[in-house]
Amino acid sequence: MAEQIEATTLIEAVQLFLAELEPELKGRRAFHAKVAGNALAIVARELAQQPQAREHALLVGVMGHDAPLDTLRTQMCEQLRAGTMGAATPGLVDALLAVTLCKCGVDNPRYATFKRLAGPATA
Repeated sequence: MAEQIEATTLIEAVQLFLAELEPELKGRRAFHAKVAGNALAIVARELAQQPQAREHALLVGVMGHDAPLDTLRTQMCEQLRAGTMGAATPGLVDALLAVTLCKCGVDNPRYATFKRLAGPATA
């Protein structure tokens, strides 16, 4: 029985195909091929880094209880609006920075601010 091919392997194959095809394309099609390649790179980074799992773990730590990610986000926003949570809340600022860096690392790890804040390991 054949093993199922991993998603990252499939993504890399399509990225390679697009990279080989791109020089033959012009105008709108070349642009769309580049956009598709960039989208696949984002998907690959998301699969590797799992930013939602990281965000969930960080918010559980800040909120002090487990719940679905959307619920934790909503509760945190409500508490921020109500003033019962803020910059003085232990771990909040660090968690929000870590979540933001995680999301930027998936979206575009070449952002200069991301590189500066994330440190030399991402350069």
